[in-house]
Amino acid sequence: MKLTDYRKQLIESYKENHTAFVIFTILRVLVILTLIRCIITGNYQSAMLCVLSLLLFFIPALIQDKMKLTIPPVFQVIIFGFIFAAEILGEVNHYYVRIPGWDTMLHTMNGFLCAAVGFSLVYLLNRGSKNVNLSPFYLTLVAFCFSMTVGVVWEFFEFTMDQFFFLDMQKDFIVQEFGSVTLDPANMGTPIDVAGITETVIHTASGETYTVNGGYLDIGILDTMKDLLVNLLGAVVFSAIGYSTLKFSKSSKIADNLIIKPKD
Repeated sequence: MKLTDYRKQLIESYKENHTAFVIFTILRVLVILTLIRCIITGNYQSAMLCVLSLLLFFIPALIQDKMKLTIPPVFQVIIFGFIFAAEILGEVNHYYVRIPGWDTMLHTMNGFLCAAVGFSLVYLLNRGSKNVNLSPFYLTLVAFCFSMTVGVVWEFFEFTMDQFFFLDMQKDFIVQEFGSVTLDPANMGTPIDVAGITETVIHTASGETYTVNGGYLDIGILDTMKDLLVNLLGAVVFSAIGYSTLKFSKSSKIADNLIIKPKD
């Protein structure tokens, strides 16, 4: 099958749900317009992110087609929105630095979505096997652990990019107080509290000087811990939904719209 024919087939699979297809189409048009703008302005790195986003938009349809699964339309729309918010708004339009809390919102959503994916994977295994019969608690625990594992692996990726390519994916925070045993003059491991920091001056070996106004520049650790905490929050929220659905109601509109199921 030609690539163009396969692309048409994937688009046809989206047309089965009107709402998901409309959102998919609108976001694709916005990404294409952004791609054209990036090419005109010579911002080729952002143009590559636009191309990546266009490819990512086809992942839900690709999964449905290859694995014979049904991804609920609401879940598809959330995935489309997440990709657009992370890549186009966050990276290309710099919402990560322009809008406080943008990164936090996406990491919370990531925790929620990954818990839904983890829950769906084990749920499919549980339903499709005569030899496996997992309890609602175990299903929920696996979903929670899957989400947290994805969050940790992503933080490893951000750390690697920062260490080798200095991309500052682990965003810096300015803090006014910290404790450090390195500053203990007796070298006895006693943490020295440094409070009320108003300015930090950085001198480099090349003779350059940088001034950080307002405090001390924390490199990554606070951002990492914040990301993992909100990932935990998102994972807990979905885990609670999944557990209550399996344990008590056996049916839930929220769960039905977020759990991947085998194709009828």
